[in-house]
Amino acid sequence: MNWLRLHLGGVYAFLYLPIVVLMVLSFNKAGLPTAWGGFSAEWYGKLFANPKIQMAAANSLWVAVISTLIATALGTSLALGVERARPSAAREALLFAPMIIPDIVLAIALLSFFTLLRFSLGLHSIIMAHVVFNIAFVAAVVRARLKSFDWSLAEAARDLGATPMRTFWSITLPLILPSVIAAALLAFTLSIDEFIIAYFTAGAGQSSTTLPMQIYAMIRFGVTPEINAMATIVMGVAFVALFVAQRLNRGK
Repeated sequence: MNWLRLHLGGVYAFLYLPIVVLMVLSFNKAGLPTAWGGFSAEWYGKLFANPKIQMAAANSLWVAVISTLIATALGTSLALGVERARPSAAREALLFAPMIIPDIVLAIALLSFFTLLRFSLGLHSIIMAHVVFNIAFVAAVVRARLKSFDWSLAEAARDLGATPMRTFWSITLPLILPSVIAAALLAFTLSIDEFIIAYFTAGAGQSSTTLPMQIYAMIRFGVTPEINAMATIVMGVAFVALFVAQRLNRGK
């Protein structure tokens, strides 16, 4: 038992110690990754005063919110349809394909598709790409709740004269709402953090640059406390969203 605890502690240290170091260095007054010059929050002030970072953060937030809303609606509908349909291995494979396919392959496929259609690239193309990427994750989370859903409640509402839409809004959705919110938070987190697909489908110009793309552009000139501060904020947002999503899913 002690060996297992030691092994677990080693795994956690390997995973999270670099993140802790990054967060600590974001408060390094010296501005150097190798020497500690005292505690300071000035890098966060410079971060928020940088117009390029402000635009990139706004772009990421816009993409994440819109793609999350669309993916949540489509993914929830897909989960309901798949759960009520006859089991099919081919359908399951198609449903989970975006989760299994490497991001670089999906990014190239989406770029080729947009090019074939002569579709202009920008924030709108990133949103569409993130919707494709997130639908499978939303459907997976909602389906986990539907596995234990009592369909007799919806059938009873139909027997009492409720329309399918009224049954959905009054019975089905309230019962699966925690899982829908959890799925939306997961989709939001994935969209905020996603880089490869956004990089391939963004087009040119600062107006379509997301926060991960801005981090990549800045890190090519070296890691600074300003980048560490930005990474710390992104990780904090992602951690809070995933924690809330996990708690909602655990509640059901």
